[in-house]
Order: sequence, then C-alpha cells, then structure tokens
Amino acid sequence: MQVEVLKSKIHNATVTEANLKYIGSIGIDEDLMKAANMIENEKVHVLNNNNGERIITYIIKAPAGSGIISLNGAAARKFYKGDEVIIISYASMDFEEAKKHKPVVLFPGKDNKI
Repeated sequence: MQVEVLKSKIHNATVTEANLKYIGSIGIDEDLMKAANMIENEKVHVLNNNNGERIITYIIKAPAGSGIISLNGAAARKFYKGDEVIIISYASMDFEEAKKHKPVVLFPGKDNKI
C-alpha cells in the first residue's frame, strides 16, 4: 500500500512579489528550496495565512540568496506582497517506509533567510 505523506514544508515565509502577467507558478529562493529538500517543477500546495486561500502549483527557481517568494499568474489575485505563506510538498511511499519518514520543516527568518 502507498500513502502520501508530508515531504517538505516551508513554514511562514513572506511573499515578496505577486506578478499577474507572469506565466504562472511560485518562485522560491534556491537556497530555501535546497534547505527544504524541494526541486524545480515539483508540485506544491501553497497556503495563505492572511486570507485562507490555498493553491496547487509548481516551483520555479528564484536566485539563491534573494529571499524571493513570488506568486505568479492567476495566484497573484489571491496572494499579495507581504502575505505569510506555507509551502508544502508531499511524497508517495510504502506504508512501512512512511512510518519511519521524517519530513523537512523549514522556518525561514527575516527576509526569508534560513
């Protein structure tokens, strides 16, 4: 049996950009991605602590050290600069493996720094 479990979470990051005219997705500082064990094009759920909105999208790399968390395309109507967000990815694994799995949970500080 396979189950989906929390793989990675970036908890309480701050949105730095919301760009309606961009093609879509969420841009995440590459340093945050690495620390959270996330990769480019990975599917993520993004939760907005300010207004309760939730979306599903995919990751694009933002420059390392930039602190960028950018919601793009249609998401820019639901996420605004300054909003606090939680970014979550999941993994599918065997039930017994899942019992031993330890997710990566990252709590970025000021300016989305590790």
